[in-house]
Amino acid sequence: MSPMKWFYDHLKKYRLPMAFGLLLTTLLSFLAIVNPIISGKIVDDVIKGEQKDLLPYLLLIILGVTITRGLLRYFSQVIYEKCSQGVLYTMRDTVYRKLLQEDFAFYNKNRTGDLMSRQTGDMDAIRHFVAYVIYTIYENFLLLLFAIIMMFTVNVKLAIAMILVLPFTAAATMKQSKEVKPAFGRIRQQFSVLNTAVQENISGNRVVKAFAKEDFEIEKFNKENDAYKEAELDASKIWRRYVPVFEFLSSVLTVILLLYGGYLVISGEMSLGNLVTINGYLWMLTNPLRMAGWWVNDVQRFITSVEKIHATYSAEPDVKKPTRAIEKKQLDGTVEFRNVSYQADDEDIIQNISFKVEKGQTVGIIGSTGSGKSTIMNLLCRFYDVTEGEVLVDGINVKELDLYDLRANIGMAMQDVFLFSDTIEGNIAYGKPDCPFQSVQTAAIMADANHFIKGMPDGYDTIVGERGVGLSGGQKQRISLARALLKDPSILILDDTTSAVDMETETYIQTQLSRIEKECTKFIIAYRISSIKDADLILVLDRGRIIEQGTHEQLVKNNGYYATVFQHQYGALETITEREV
Repeated sequence: MSPMKWFYDHLKKYRLPMAFGLLLTTLLSFLAIVNPIISGKIVDDVIKGEQKDLLPYLLLIILGVTITRGLLRYFSQVIYEKCSQGVLYTMRDTVYRKLLQEDFAFYNKNRTGDLMSRQTGDMDAIRHFVAYVIYTIYENFLLLLFAIIMMFTVNVKLAIAMILVLPFTAAATMKQSKEVKPAFGRIRQQFSVLNTAVQENISGNRVVKAFAKEDFEIEKFNKENDAYKEAELDASKIWRRYVPVFEFLSSVLTVILLLYGGYLVISGEMSLGNLVTINGYLWMLTNPLRMAGWWVNDVQRFITSVEKIHATYSAEPDVKKPTRAIEKKQLDGTVEFRNVSYQADDEDIIQNISFKVEKGQTVGIIGSTGSGKSTIMNLLCRFYDVTEGEVLVDGINVKELDLYDLRANIGMAMQDVFLFSDTIEGNIAYGKPDCPFQSVQTAAIMADANHFIKGMPDGYDTIVGERGVGLSGGQKQRISLARALLKDPSILILDDTTSAVDMETETYIQTQLSRIEKECTKFIIAYRISSIKDADLILVLDRGRIIEQGTHEQLVKNNGYYATVFQHQYGALETITEREV
């Protein structure tokens, strides 16, 4: 579907009110020819013909037409504004819903600032087009057409002389249109870059301050701001070349009217009242000529915005819902990886991973940074799709399961904790917003978060800042853990969830997790041996491969990577053995 067809699909819902608005605009434009006719009659019949009894009636007509045109303009603009807001609402809602359907790969490639500019600046350009540009161009086209027709009814020679200017205007308009489109493309692109720079600096203001890089960031911002200014100035150079041309051509009409029209009056080929009538139509000719350049700018800005929004909207996710999905509201939690490999940007992230986990078992995953630990869980949740092999849940390939059912049965406390600008209760209950407060508190107790939450001024009603600003790393991790536990999932994924808490808190959390019903299959990704040593199965990853797997005791005896990490964290094995005894 082309960008313009996609736009029309949103506009056609409002085609009836838009058509009615254009009908009002047609009447508005038609009535514009009345007052010049009346003005000519006042000159010829009242002033020169001394038919003064006609004056009150003629003035009453002028007054009535003026009031009627005012009312028509008011109601038509109300209609256009309502339609523009409706189109803006449905289009923004459609794009937002599509953004929520995109996968991780999409957000890895697109910056937040770019996506925000699509939903703000580009959307507003479309609203402006529907609310103003459509009816303005239509109205002025009708004014131009009616003015030409009426001038021919008054005096053919003068009408021909004046319309000779129009081909030059059309040629200049077409040439400007070709030049201004790429200029607006650069403006929208640079606006996105600038928007991204601002968004990143506001989000990362704590890092900026921690490294005292305010001057550096100001310099970066000024660079992007200057680039945006240059893009706008480059576009304005096009306007500077063409706007004077349109102004000159519109002034030529005035000169033709005064010189040639005056000559026709003096020679007796046209009355003074006719000259006044044509002079009344002059603005109906000059206004379209003067504004043609600006309308071209508005149209090209609109087209560029639609193309950019449509490009974002039409991006298809790599992870798609199955056509005939297997619906399973409640999963048991059996997980199997069969020869799973995953590549991204021609790089092998996961290679030939195979393991099986029974319902209710606990799996620990350990490995160096970048070994693929989180990627395995992302494949299980279908945030990415495997390149080779299969990921099975309850014996069903995750690609065949209903995507909502799959993720609804998985509780995940992510490595990068994200909290919404909401109450603590709202953040914990995000997965089950209608659950009773008691359930929220129980989950918080299990995550060892209840005591510090109660110590806050408003307790569970405390509003956390954006991304959890104002909370420590350990506090955010525990709220994230409580949020995952509250879902009562069939599969629980804890991705380095206790890295920012002390050992005592970690021990408490591990004890609480051990009390979760056996039906819940747990995956624990950690760097600390203490977090996973009691797991039923421990996977040791290195460079996307499983290099060791087994229980804690088996891996320690193997004297491999796991045993080395264990010794580094706990000291000599003999010392540990003596301590345990």
